Amino acid sequence: MPYGRQSISIEDIDAVVDVLRSPFLTQGPVVPAFEQAISTEVGSEFAVAANSATSALHIACIALGLGPGDYLWTSPITFVASANCGCYCGAKVDFVDIDPSTGLMNIQDLELKLQKAEKLGRLPKVVIPVHLAGASCDMRAIGQLARRYRFAVIEDASHAIGGKYQGRPVGSCVHSDICVFSFHPVKIITSGEGGLASTNDPKLAQYMYELRSHGITKDLNRFERIAPGPWSYEQQHLGFNYRMTDISAALGLSQLKRLHEILAERHRLYQRYLKILADLPIRLLQISEEVYSSLHLAIIRLDDPSPKHHRQVFEGLRGCGIGVQLHYSPVHLHPFYRRLGFQEGDFPEAEAYARNALSLPLYPGLQESDLQRVADSLKLVLQA
Repeated sequence: MPYGRQSISIEDIDAVVDVLRSPFLTQGPVVPAFEQAISTEVGSEFAVAANSATSALHIACIALGLGPGDYLWTSPITFVASANCGCYCGAKVDFVDIDPSTGLMNIQDLELKLQKAEKLGRLPKVVIPVHLAGASCDMRAIGQLARRYRFAVIEDASHAIGGKYQGRPVGSCVHSDICVFSFHPVKIITSGEGGLASTNDPKLAQYMYELRSHGITKDLNRFERIAPGPWSYEQQHLGFNYRMTDISAALGLSQLKRLHEILAERHRLYQRYLKILADLPIRLLQISEEVYSSLHLAIIRLDDPSPKHHRQVFEGLRGCGIGVQLHYSPVHLHPFYRRLGFQEGDFPEAEAYARNALSLPLYPGLQESDLQRVADSLKLVLQA
């Protein structure tokens, strides 16, 4: 029983087959249709699909002008891509510790760090709050700080398609410049591999469209030189081959039709977890009343904070066939980031989290018997 699994319908398969039988496997009409559908779903003006969320984060950083000498801040509890995108741009990466109750970026820590950075002349150019497990960070507070300290905001919403903050969809970019989603198979909906950046800024959108395809434009009105003929195109930036295929977009577009059905099922399963795990010495991450989480993950924290206990529970559950996982090991303690100067003790709440957090299985298709098996196995290994 894995912690996550895709849900593929006959309609999904048919949608992919239709593209395979069409003239366009890539650079056809389905990617723009997927972008428009996501844009409509999240309430953004623009959406730029890419071959992964990592690629989308990268071009988002470039579009915002991140480069050598700049700083990017993110959470240490995230997948490494949230920080790596800054390194790709030659920027310096730093982190803001988490709120232990939610696992999300601690707003008080962020404000204090900004105050200190302003005095040192080291304010970040970009801050990437991470919507861990599908729950939005406090984006209103982050947006206010962004205006005060003049940094750009990229929401890493890889876990959070379909989620809401203060009644608005995650991805509407009310309090951010860009929001990035992931469509990896274990996410809420999947395109196989894939990502997307939403924004309300036409210049950012246009730049990201071009960056994902080698920095090339075919729009004659945007040419810097007179076009010699209708075959012409111009490379105006150093871009990448980060395009999403029509095959992937067809799967994503089909999956998107079931988004709210998938979310409803995740919430039903999560509510059952709340009941059947209530008497165990664990706690689930808190979710703010202002947030409707997409519940990508069901993360628990063990009451016993010892690393030995954490490992015993992890291995015990794996031994019972329960595919738990840790989301995530603190980014700053990976060897690459240690070589940049980070060390243990830099972000104590993130490090404490990694010593007692586990993700339990949560995905459509789980039965009541599966949930009970998880609960019984957890109770057994906790008593060992």
